[in-house]
Amino acid sequence: MRCLLVVLLALLCVPAAHAQTKPKPNVLFIAIDDLRDWVGFLKTHPQVKTPQLDRLAARGLRFTRSYCASPVCNPSRTALLSGLRPSTSGVYENGNDWRQIVKPDVVMLPRHFANHGYFVAGAGKIYHEAFRRPTDWDDYHRDGRGDPAPTGDTGVGGITFAPLDCKDEDMQDFAAVTYCLEQLQRKHDKPFFLACGLKKPHMPWNVPRKYFDLYPLDSIVLPKTLPTDLDDVPPAGVRMARPEGDHAAMLASGRWKEAVQAYLAAISFCDAMVGRLLDGLDRSAHRENTIIVLWSDHGWTLGEKQHWRKFALWEEATRAPLLFVVPGVTRPNTVCNRTVDFMHLYPTLADLCGLPIPAHLEGKSLRPLLAKPDAPWDLPAITTYRFNNHTVRTDKWRYIRYANGDEELYDETKDPLEWTNLAQRPEHAAVKADLTRWLPKLNVPDPASPATGKGKGKGKLRPTQ
Repeated sequence: MRCLLVVLLALLCVPAAHAQTKPKPNVLFIAIDDLRDWVGFLKTHPQVKTPQLDRLAARGLRFTRSYCASPVCNPSRTALLSGLRPSTSGVYENGNDWRQIVKPDVVMLPRHFANHGYFVAGAGKIYHEAFRRPTDWDDYHRDGRGDPAPTGDTGVGGITFAPLDCKDEDMQDFAAVTYCLEQLQRKHDKPFFLACGLKKPHMPWNVPRKYFDLYPLDSIVLPKTLPTDLDDVPPAGVRMARPEGDHAAMLASGRWKEAVQAYLAAISFCDAMVGRLLDGLDRSAHRENTIIVLWSDHGWTLGEKQHWRKFALWEEATRAPLLFVVPGVTRPNTVCNRTVDFMHLYPTLADLCGLPIPAHLEGKSLRPLLAKPDAPWDLPAITTYRFNNHTVRTDKWRYIRYANGDEELYDETKDPLEWTNLAQRPEHAAVKADLTRWLPKLNVPDPASPATGKGKGKGKLRPTQ
């Protein structure tokens, strides 16, 4: 009888032991460069074709109001991967070498996973290209080929685009995805954190011609614009818009539709690369135990407010897609309308994978929203461009305050295109006061100009990456 009791107790303990040894989830971390909200599942452009991104969105949860920490590649990526806002770290521009600025005791996201038992590998653009740190990875694919060069015309001034007579296989992004597919087919003795950085739709918008053919030029829909849009924008905002630069050149060229066509083509090429990744994951042994997170480092503006590129604090430059597929947490085809920024990705991934959440992180875990999209959430999205220029975005409002004190305020429910600046209207003083409390309290100087914060680091006001 005693032996039988021992056996029964042992059997009863099996489920608990099994639960304790359940493997940690893998992470497929997909970073896209310069992808604004023009994706099918957000329904913001009537022509964009992104069937693979839409397919991924249908698997899990998509955020409809997700925003970058900075509308510049290097500061945005550094903020997400370090967990520190640009105003805290001092990484404001593409020329700021984050490796020399972020304190050595700050553990970056990939290294945090490696320190806690993960095999950490990647390919493509995760950190800003100029400031890679190999010690954060167990393995990393490098492709020095570059994309094929176009022949003939290459765009309008600094807005560069041209169709390529080449195959997908000739592109850098194809090689980055191929590396990740090889990793997905391998048998790993550890959980993995696999990062795939896709460079398109970053300029130049040079992709195989077949993607241009998806968008006949004569039917291209231009962004909605207002000729007088800058009339109520303060001087600091107009300086960011630089209407005398790219926009004036584009209007003079008569090629606005061609530029929009090229950006859409680059998005569809990127979409095809995401499809390859999903197919590879589905063919692997890891599909049921892999978290997928997809994000873009910032948005892009194509003539709205007479502005081009990123480098601004309005909706088009700051909004970017964010998707999660988390086995056992997210449900297929769910939507979260809460306003979030990308400072929350580091703590969220650590939380989902059972890793400790570092004390220095300035975001919080999105897990409650992933499980219940309408869960309470009272944090706005905060975006910073250069020293002490910030925007606070809530479900209803966008408030911008520049370093010189200039202000903009937009009611996003009534004015989603941000055509009417309400900042100087007395009836909105209480709204401004409430939003002001979210502005960063710490604004460390630009490393190039400690006294004033007006320096440009090692980069330029209009960096190309």
